[in-house]
Amino acid sequence: MTQYLPDNLLALFAPRPPIEFKPPPDELLIDRKRPPITGVSQYISLFEDPKDTPPKPHVETLEEKKARKRKEREELMAYKIEQGIATWSPADNSKATMDPYKTLFISRINYETSESKLKREFEQFGKINKIAMVHDKNGKPRGYAFIEYSHKSEMSAAYKKADGMKIDGRRVVVDYERGRTQKSWLPRRLGGGKGDTRRPRPSKAELLAKELEENGFVRSGSYDRHDRGHSNDRDRRQESYSSSRRDRSRSRDKERDRNGKDRDRDRDRDRDRDRSRR
Repeated sequence: MTQYLPDNLLALFAPRPPIEFKPPPDELLIDRKRPPITGVSQYISLFEDPKDTPPKPHVETLEEKKARKRKEREELMAYKIEQGIATWSPADNSKATMDPYKTLFISRINYETSESKLKREFEQFGKINKIAMVHDKNGKPRGYAFIEYSHKSEMSAAYKKADGMKIDGRRVVVDYERGRTQKSWLPRRLGGGKGDTRRPRPSKAELLAKELEENGFVRSGSYDRHDRGHSNDRDRRQESYSSSRRDRSRSRDKERDRNGKDRDRDRDRDRDRDRSRR
């Protein structure tokens, strides 16, 4: 096949000329004074001691940074709570009522509710000596107040009947004063109170893992017979659901075809009737 190629293409397949032979330059290397070849054992003493090696700098990852900041916030919050508990003394409050056993505590008050409106609502249970509405540093209401009655029986009646009463569109929560009547009582801002909204709650992932573990889907990182039984039941339910969907779709298609045929038959009848009339 190559014999039919032109000369310029045959020149591309021609081999190169052989490499020219050169005598080795041993005579030059023999005359040169070379140092003897030795190992590195004599230089080991000059190496750096591992004890003097500086530690490798640690680069903080994003997860470690978040965990560190979370821990710092928790420590700061715990310190503030400890300081607040140490300095909290409800008996030294000059704006408090006179008798704590005649005082009623009302929370979840509408911020637009005035003192006169609150007095009108709670005067039906007895004579009121003093109303102390709590405000912040800027003078805005905090949403709770203390009402002192003239008799303890009137406070007890208001405690039993006024809980859940609606004032200005909000239902108030009523309780007796616990700050000066219970020694171990702490307010909600210091970790106490009756509610659990300030307590740490588990995350959604922890709740899901706990639910799966209770149902028997996951146990110590492996599946046992009970887990396999659950998975088989789940597969059977999924298969039955898919088969029922297929059956419903087939029946729906058949019904649609039947309705279409009936509709075509009725249309043909109407056409024949019109032709006969013409």
